[in-house]
This record gives sequence, C-alpha cells and structure tokens, in this order.
Amino acid sequence: MDFGIRGRWAIVCAASQGLGKGCAIALAKEGVNLVINSRREETLEAVAEELRALDPAIEVRSVAGDIGTPAVQQALLAACPQVDILINNNGGPPPGDFRDWTRQDWLAAVEANMLTPIALIQACVDGMAERGFGRVVNITSSAVKAPIDVLGLSNGARSGLTGFVAGTARQSSLASRNVTLNSLLPGAFDTQRLRGGIDKAASNSGRSHEEMAQARMEAIPAGRFGTPEEFGQVCAFLCSQQAAYMIGQNVLLDGGAYPGTF
Repeated sequence: MDFGIRGRWAIVCAASQGLGKGCAIALAKEGVNLVINSRREETLEAVAEELRALDPAIEVRSVAGDIGTPAVQQALLAACPQVDILINNNGGPPPGDFRDWTRQDWLAAVEANMLTPIALIQACVDGMAERGFGRVVNITSSAVKAPIDVLGLSNGARSGLTGFVAGTARQSSLASRNVTLNSLLPGAFDTQRLRGGIDKAASNSGRSHEEMAQARMEAIPAGRFGTPEEFGQVCAFLCSQQAAYMIGQNVLLDGGAYPGTF
C-alpha cells in the first residue's frame, strides 16, 4: 500500500535507537524526508547514514541534543523546511517508589514527557493546518492505559499529555484541515531500555536474563516482545493519507497484554 506521504518532511525525536529509530526507518521507506534528533551526535549521524541508504531520493538531516532544551527544539524546527509529520518521543523517567520522588523528580518528568511534546505540537500544527496536511504521533506508553506502580512518574506525565492531545486533536481548526493527532502506546518491545530493565530484575532476583525474559514473554498473549520495525510500520500508517479520519486515538501495541475490552 502506498501511504501517499512521499516527499513529505518529518521530525522524529529520539531516533537513534529503539522505537524512534523504528519510526524513522518506516518513514524513510515511504519516501519521507527526515530531520532526526537524539542526544549523541556520533550515533545520530550513523543512523542518518542508514536512513539515507534506504532511499537515496530522500534527504536526512540530524540535530543532536536534548529535545527538552528550547534551543535544541528551535534548531530542530529550523532544520525542517516544513513540518508535515511530527513524531514526539523521549526517554521515560526512571522507575521507583513514589515515596522517594522529590518535587524536582516530578518537574523533570513533566518537562520531558508532557511539556516538551506539547511545545513541539504548538510550534507545528498551525502551519500544518494552513497547508492542509499534518500528522502528529506521540509515542507514550501502555502504562497510560494500564498504570504500573513503579512507573508513577511516567504514568502521571504521559497521562497529562494524553489528556491534552485528546482535547486538542478534536479542535475543528485542526481536524477539519486534515491535521491529526494520535498516540502510540507501546507495551514490551525489544529495545535497549527493555533489556536493561530485564537485566536489573534478573540481578535483583538472582535469576538469569534469559529466565526473566522468558517469564515476561509468557505473560504476553503473542508470546514474544514486539520489534521496533513493526512499531514503526504502525506509526507510518498513522502518518498516511489513509489515516486521515483517525483523530485523537490512543493505539495500544502490546501483543494483547492489556486484558480489558476498552
């Protein structure tokens, strides 16, 4: 299927690895020009070369730095001739016990996982509406749907973003101009973050990494972890012409782990 977005320009945040990279790869294969961001310049440029190799016709630009920094946000926006597609993504706050979190911990979580994506949305959507095309996809977490106690910082900040998007996406000034805002809620995907979490759990329990990973997979009806590639393909669909009627939705990708009907 041709998604009808060849030649568009996309910003993809946290694109040097994991789910962000999966999204960048899928968009590159659709012929989308990319401006990618992550903190590590050397790693980011290596990914940019990979993306260019997927389709020599596309242009790929890289802007390294912390996306939560206003200067980096401005540099990212300036590097993109026009933002047709915005993929909001950022690392999640650390797990822990809510009794140990300080006010500063909460402010950092809200800044990274709520206020930063909102700032980028605010900077892009009016231009999208003027041009009659725009796609915003926020990568959040399955914990928005089924909160996890040790991820309270993430639960709170990402739920705040989800509420903001639910209202903003339905504004007629955007929805009627072919501008859509949706969120992707990943469950357990085979990423460096997941592997690091399994390593920590294995160390705490005295079990091997393989044993802990197998136990995690057995709790997922699909019987496996998701791949960044398949995550990216769903993201690319949400950015497509065909997804124009999909507005303000939270798309859960978790291999069936969430047991609810709604």
